[in-house]
Amino acid sequence: MKIVVLGAGSWGTALAIVLGRNGHDVTLACRNEEELAFLNSHHENMRYMPGFAIPASVSYCDFSGIPIESDFTVVAVPSPAVRGCLRDLSHRPSLIVSAAKGLEPTTGAHMTTVINETIPSATVAALSGPNLAIEIVRSVPSAAVVASSDAAAADLVRTAFMNARFRIYASDDVVGVELAGALKNVLALGAGMSDGLGFGDNTKAALMARGLKEMIALGLKMGARLETFLGIAGVGDLFATAASSLSRNYRLGRALAEGSTMAEALTTLGQVAEGAKTAEAAAILALRHDVELPIMLMIEGVVRGRISAKEAVVRLMERDTREEGVCVSQ
Repeated sequence: MKIVVLGAGSWGTALAIVLGRNGHDVTLACRNEEELAFLNSHHENMRYMPGFAIPASVSYCDFSGIPIESDFTVVAVPSPAVRGCLRDLSHRPSLIVSAAKGLEPTTGAHMTTVINETIPSATVAALSGPNLAIEIVRSVPSAAVVASSDAAAADLVRTAFMNARFRIYASDDVVGVELAGALKNVLALGAGMSDGLGFGDNTKAALMARGLKEMIALGLKMGARLETFLGIAGVGDLFATAASSLSRNYRLGRALAEGSTMAEALTTLGQVAEGAKTAEAAAILALRHDVELPIMLMIEGVVRGRISAKEAVVRLMERDTREEGVCVSQ
C-alpha cells in the first residue's frame, strides 16, 4: 500500500517503521526542516527513536510535499494540533486514520470528530491500544484496535499494520476506542502522581479501578459500549500507560508530585504528554454530559496548578463512599 504518516515524533516514527517493515510504501511527513534533512541523510530519528534504522521503503517530506495519492493517511501529531495540521494539507485524503490519543482541549471533541469537521469527505478510523512506541519498534508482541463505522476501511487499516508481532483487532465503536485511548492518559498522570508521592500499589490500584469506572460512565453517556473499555483499547491501554515508566504521562505525573512545575516537568520530558490537555477536555465533557469524574477533575486541578498532588489525594480519600457499582447498560 501507499501510506502517509503525518508527524515524525516518537509515535509517528514508530508507526512508519512498522508499516515500512510490513513492506508498504510509506511517506513520513514532518514540519522541522532540520529534522527532515537528517532523516533523508541518516534514515534514523535521533531525537525520538535513536538506534532504530527506518526501513528504506520509508521516504520523508515536509507538509507541502505530501503525496496526493495514498491508500490512507495516518495522523500522528498531538491532538491539539490535529485540526490545524489537516487544514494545512494541500489535498483531501479519502481515508484518514487518527493515531492521536487525546481530546481537543477547547471543545472536548475526539479526533475523528475533528477530522470529520475539517475534511467532511473523508472516511475516518481510529487506531489505539497499549502501544508504547519504543516497544513497538523493538517488535515486542503488542496489540491494538482500529475502529471505524466503515468495516472495509477498518479491515484495510488492520491489514496494513498487522504482522506476527503486532496484532490488530477491528471495532465499530469509534467513540469508545477514542475515549478510552484519551482518558487513560489522564489516569496515567494520576498513577505517576501516586508513585511520586511514595504511596504503594494499593493506592494506585484503587485509583485506576475507580478511574476506569469514570471512563466507563462518561463513555456510556457518549454512546460508547462497555466492552470496549474492558478490552485492548480500555483496560489494556490503561494498564500499560499507568504502570510503565516508559509512559510520558506517567513520568509527567510523577514529576509534578515530586515538586516540579508543569513547565519544568515538560522541559525534562522533552515530548508531548497528551494527558495534560486531555484533563482539561475531560472537565468540559463532565459538565456537558453531567457525569461525576472526581478523580479526573482532581488531576485536572493539579495540572492547572490549582491544587497540589498531595492535597488532591487527601480530598479524594475524604469523599463519602457509596456502593461501588459499575454501569452495565447505556
